[in-house]
Amino acid sequence: MATATHLGPSSSSLERDARRIHGDKPVSPGSIAIGVVIGRMSEFFDFFVYGLASVLVFPQLVFPFAPDRLTATLYSFAIFSLAFLARPVGSVVFMTIDRLYGRGTKLTIALILLGGSTASIAFLPGYDEIGYWSIALLALFRLGQGFALGGAWDGLASLLALNAPPNHRGWYAMIPQLGAPIGFALASILFGYFVANLSPEDFLSWGWRYPFFVAFAINVVALFARLRLVMTKDFGTLLEQHELEAAPILDVLRVHGRDILIGAFVPLASFAMFHLVTIFPLGWMSLYGNQPIGAFMVVQVIGAMVGFVAIIASGIIADRIGRRKQLAICAVLIAIFSFIGPFLIGAGNSGHDAFVIIGFGVLGLSFGQATGSISSRFGRGYRYTGAAFTSDLAWLIGAGFAPLVALSLSSQFGLTFVGYYLLSGAICTLAALAFSRALEQRE
Repeated sequence: MATATHLGPSSSSLERDARRIHGDKPVSPGSIAIGVVIGRMSEFFDFFVYGLASVLVFPQLVFPFAPDRLTATLYSFAIFSLAFLARPVGSVVFMTIDRLYGRGTKLTIALILLGGSTASIAFLPGYDEIGYWSIALLALFRLGQGFALGGAWDGLASLLALNAPPNHRGWYAMIPQLGAPIGFALASILFGYFVANLSPEDFLSWGWRYPFFVAFAINVVALFARLRLVMTKDFGTLLEQHELEAAPILDVLRVHGRDILIGAFVPLASFAMFHLVTIFPLGWMSLYGNQPIGAFMVVQVIGAMVGFVAIIASGIIADRIGRRKQLAICAVLIAIFSFIGPFLIGAGNSGHDAFVIIGFGVLGLSFGQATGSISSRFGRGYRYTGAAFTSDLAWLIGAGFAPLVALSLSSQFGLTFVGYYLLSGAICTLAALAFSRALEQRE
């Protein structure tokens, strides 16, 4: 058994043997990119399947006792937020597993737990069948998703970044982010198909369950894709050089606590917008719109395609003007969108559609470089754990409660307050970028 010292983690014997077998086969950046995209796609697919169901299914299935559909949706969004609370805890626990038993063991446990938690939701009985136990089970499975996602941080994005040429870092940083629109599009296509082709009764009875089964199969594929890269000599070399080792979280907080705090706020504009153009519009449409849900989900798939292209564009732009400048420009764009977006949502079906498509475009330009900015200030030996924990906090602060807060504010005070919420994220990003730059100049 390996010891949890800062000298570096020892991989399991199987990982070491695999690295010896493949020692003469260097891993290409293309292979890393494919593995990273598959891994991120599986994670986002799991989370978006749940997010879509939190609008389309759980308000009726789990919270039928609520006085109205709005209240039921707010209850559902509250459960949605639990995963983001559990994610940092999962990171701490799985980092320990990583140091003691190796990256392969950690990923296997985490992805089986992630896929198992998601697939278990497919068997969830409704409130009418088992009462409040339905809520408890849903909360448990959602916590399991978040806890497991904390352990799914594999270091492959860092491996890709470390293989990036100096003048193409923005391009390589955007590649992992492509998993988000792909995962969202797949989840939307699946749910949209069942919504459009089943009666409401059949959809609520059994149709909604199929996407959760698919999630488990996708996680199995993603697990093998990631393990294949973790078992390569290149990955093992970087572990030995302390580039991808799992450091104790207390050590990371002691050395890089300030960097974690700044890093959590740098991508806040992007993360705050993330669920405001994916989950929130669907919730608003289901409550107050008159467009068929199936047709609107087609619009969301189109939006995801726009986001995919925008993420690619972010890599090209960042390599030309620099990541910091691009994030600042995108934060300004998000601030502008925070004033325009509420008017679009309130302008009927066409405005609602424009909100999603334009929003995905702005989101993609920002989100494409958001995660790359998180690990830029961490030194060797702290980068892997520091980036993971910083990402957890950024998602918790920026995105975890976004659907709940946005729907609560908009239903009580009007859509303008959704814009204020988004504007606060843009201000935080600009302030964090300015503070980070000031620190670098002082150092």
